[in-house]
Amino acid sequence: MQLRYAFRLYPNAVQRAALARAFGCARVVFNDAVRAREDARKAGLPFPTAGELSRKLITAAKQTKERCWLGEVSAVVLQQALRDAEAAYRNFSASLKDTRKGPKLGAPRFKSRKDARQSVRFTANARWSITGSGRLSLPKIGAVKVKWSRTLPATPTSVTVVKDAAGRFFASFVINTDPAADQARMPDTDRTIGIDLGLTLPQTPSGGTPIAVLSDGTKIDSPRFLRRAEKKLKKAQQELCRKQKGSKNRAKARVKVARAHARVADARREFHHQLSTRLISENQGIAVEDLSVKALARTKLAKSVHNAGWSSFLSMLEYKARRYGRTLVTIGRFEPTSQVCSTCGVKDGPKPLNVREWTCSACGTVHERDHNAALNVKQAAGLAVSACGAPVRPEPVLAQREETGSHGFPTGNRAA
Repeated sequence: MQLRYAFRLYPNAVQRAALARAFGCARVVFNDAVRAREDARKAGLPFPTAGELSRKLITAAKQTKERCWLGEVSAVVLQQALRDAEAAYRNFSASLKDTRKGPKLGAPRFKSRKDARQSVRFTANARWSITGSGRLSLPKIGAVKVKWSRTLPATPTSVTVVKDAAGRFFASFVINTDPAADQARMPDTDRTIGIDLGLTLPQTPSGGTPIAVLSDGTKIDSPRFLRRAEKKLKKAQQELCRKQKGSKNRAKARVKVARAHARVADARREFHHQLSTRLISENQGIAVEDLSVKALARTKLAKSVHNAGWSSFLSMLEYKARRYGRTLVTIGRFEPTSQVCSTCGVKDGPKPLNVREWTCSACGTVHERDHNAALNVKQAAGLAVSACGAPVRPEPVLAQREETGSHGFPTGNRAA
């Protein structure tokens, strides 16, 4: 299984300038490839092959006065930009044919130097290395300081250098993990759990509300990262709006806003990682609902839905279940988990969201709404989890997203 390990980079001024050249050259080659494909399409000609684009846009372009500066960066970076363009068109074609999973993608668009995210990829033939002092040595860039937060479990196959909207640099290493070693880290257990994801309107501005309720009665409070940072975000956004467009002060204010959002996103991601790892390590089988996050994000609870980050949390559960040999079962979103009594199985009808407790009309059992739904989620997934808790069959896991590529945009309304 392939995983990514990301570490913070701290390049000096010279290295930042070299990385900026690499970002710019890769972006130019990508845009040239998109332009060549579009020109061929408009002229009714066959699309140029990858080899033809490489000879024309890289090898021959370096000999011209207009593109001679392409030789200032590693050739691997330029070749990977062409690969990204080819992958973007393959995904677009597969999306048109409905052979690609996930939301529909539009045609690849031109990249801009003002894009929030810039990235370049170095493969093994680029001869990058990790020095004895722990620095990342990149061709035509130099040895960059790395903040190692953990040890790499294996030799990386490639590294992607990313600059985010907040101006931070990261090195994303691709690692091939050992399945036997991963499963040995988490021995089998006989526990199974059902998870009901939901939102409860808070009673106080800082009150903790459950983001998830487990079938064993455990309630997991939502830290509400975005809500807690709203005051600072509002102030930073107001300062940005007051700056003159195109000024240096506006650029500084934009970075300040981006860093404030990055702190919220990092805290939420760390919370999701810790929670998903704990659930995977403690349970052999996990049952969740297939939520329509896009539809929920169009309601009055949109901010709370995005703040909860359900999609990223479920994605973490999926790949960690596959990595550690656990079973993740997803039940249909139209399953009436909040309407059915988990004790006798009688459907008691829909209930408004403000009804948090209800009594079954058939057996008289008093139910807490979310706990009852979590029990029903676990029972609905009983076909994939045996009575003793051992997994019967593993569930398929969605492929992880690509590291770099075009900014193709969703065009459909398919749920996430």
